[in-house]
Amino acid sequence: MSTPMEQAVEVLCQHLRDQQLPARTAWSTEARPQLEAPVIAVSLRGCESTPAGFSGYLGQRLNPDTQAWEERYGKTVTLTFGLDLYAAPGTDPAALEQIWAALAQACLPPGPKGLTVGTFSCGETDYDQQARLLKRPAQLVCTALLVSGSTQEQGEFLDFEIRGERTL
Repeated sequence: MSTPMEQAVEVLCQHLRDQQLPARTAWSTEARPQLEAPVIAVSLRGCESTPAGFSGYLGQRLNPDTQAWEERYGKTVTLTFGLDLYAAPGTDPAALEQIWAALAQACLPPGPKGLTVGTFSCGETDYDQQARLLKRPAQLVCTALLVSGSTQEQGEFLDFEIRGERTL
């Protein structure tokens, strides 16, 4: 089972793929595969949370599956995602700019389900000596509501899940 933060990375990565972008979760420290085409490495760079509601208490709701009342607790989380564009040296600069423009467009609201898009920023394309690849660093800051529940009878907490807080 993945954590809510891992799920958030997956949701953003899938959102980019749905926009026809070559996105994948950032790779581990193992040997990296040889890049055949540019790729956007999606990672979680930071997370800050603050209580939502009154000291995190959001109230009660009737669970439609169990018909039992559940107390809801939550936090507002600010997630900073890395969206680094990597490409092999010698990649056509026009192709990189085309992917870059599509990435910037995909990071506009409404964005991925459950995440409220905030700021998007980027750097310049440069050669990464360690990775031996061209790299254009970028990051996207989003907010979400991390919600958990507790049943009144047992007082046990249920799993946390990310819920959006979009306003129209």
